[in-house]
Amino acid sequence: MKFFILSLGLLAATTCSNPFTGNSSSTVGSGYHLDTAQLNSLHATFKEPALYHRRFKHKDIDSLVQVHRKSDIFGVTEIGKSVEGRSIYELEYGEGDKKVMLWSQMHGDEPTATMALFDLFNFLEGKGDGFDTVRTMLRENLNIHFIPMLNPDGAERFLRRNAQSIDLNRDARAGQTVEGKLLKARADAIKPRYGFNLHDQNIYYNVPDTKNPVTISLLAPAYNPEREVNEVREGAMQIIVGMNKLLQQYIPDAVAKYDDTYTPRGFGDNFQSWGASTVLIESGGLKGDPEKQQIRKLNFMIILNALMEIAQGSYGSYDAKGYEDIPFNASNFHDVLIRGLEFGSDSISLKSDIAIRRGETTVGRDYFVRGRVEDIGDLPESMGYDEVQADGMKFIIGKIAPQPLPNFESITPEIAFDLLKKGYIGVQVTQLKPEQANMLHSLPIHVFATPNFAATPFIDLGGTTNFYIGDSNGTLKYAVLNGYLIDLNKPLSEIPALKNRVQ
Repeated sequence: MKFFILSLGLLAATTCSNPFTGNSSSTVGSGYHLDTAQLNSLHATFKEPALYHRRFKHKDIDSLVQVHRKSDIFGVTEIGKSVEGRSIYELEYGEGDKKVMLWSQMHGDEPTATMALFDLFNFLEGKGDGFDTVRTMLRENLNIHFIPMLNPDGAERFLRRNAQSIDLNRDARAGQTVEGKLLKARADAIKPRYGFNLHDQNIYYNVPDTKNPVTISLLAPAYNPEREVNEVREGAMQIIVGMNKLLQQYIPDAVAKYDDTYTPRGFGDNFQSWGASTVLIESGGLKGDPEKQQIRKLNFMIILNALMEIAQGSYGSYDAKGYEDIPFNASNFHDVLIRGLEFGSDSISLKSDIAIRRGETTVGRDYFVRGRVEDIGDLPESMGYDEVQADGMKFIIGKIAPQPLPNFESITPEIAFDLLKKGYIGVQVTQLKPEQANMLHSLPIHVFATPNFAATPFIDLGGTTNFYIGDSNGTLKYAVLNGYLIDLNKPLSEIPALKNRVQ
């Protein structure tokens, strides 16, 4: 069993010094291909700078589409409108015989691949950089149809479903939504031989028998309830084998398969049954990458590599049996895992593990979190992005700062951290400007305006997560602030980026 968590700067069972540098010797399939050094360079060059966080809006995508419309590289078409009247675009590239469809963000809060597609658009428009051979190969062999944002109304709210509260990925059979009908109509018109269904999955999946989060999950969806493998599905499996070979050079032991139970309402399953070798890509979690910018890079690379292999037919050299070697997702990950903490009452002692997760609430283009106790008990199979072995330590209730502060501006990060280290988990501000009510902030302390904030009085399933962990003498070692684990012995500069809100 492997016990390590992948992070942005951690060497993890690979020959490269950084998971996002890669090994310059590529091990992908036969045919012309790009090595990891070239792929790294390409993404650095063509990454779309206008998209740098997950909560971009339809107007951001619309503006970028209009830029690409001006080039002679893409055919850009408004193929329809959403329920609320937002334009849905398709960008077409290439005049080859092999037809490919890629659609992203049919769930409005799953934007990682959308960013990667615009990086890819920039690459396809490039020239004179030594990679024109790749562009020519793709253009002459493929006819690619990109739908970068199928659910713009959901994206506007950063919600999964469309404006009618329907899951578009469960509308392939009934066709009740305008967006679902649109995707089906484009599939009928294009008749693609290959399909890419681009999604995000939650960050709490792990690779079985490891303590690694699943960073990328892949699937060749079933086309029937028996999950049989025909030539079409086998092609998708072979493409995935190639993707996995490349991914293992960046994120070893951080790739898994999504559940392959047949879903008659799902678009991926139906595309597979319609004759398109369809690959599901799910962007998961990676420590230190909350906005999924590194996972975006992985999407860019595996999609580009797959398109090159489809153009050359080289994916056919892979043994589809390699697909079965990729494990299925497990779901044992949490944001914080505290092991062996004493937190019982005065009358009944208790020493157990505590799992914590943070839920996000969207505010415009930003968000704040609320930490909650996800599980309590014997959790050796569970793991966290941050963990603490708390044997010999105990739960300590936090305090509220005895002196309110006059205004928000008087709380610097240094003052907040000093209060936190002294056992004060919250501080009241007596005079807030109107625009500061419910304001988002990154201070390492709870800031509240009215005297109704309370620290966590005891550990309770589903309860709040604002308390301390201390040794048997009561010396504070860690603060658990809104679901974030903060080591009080580390400097302020090493505190994680916090997403809090004035209460």
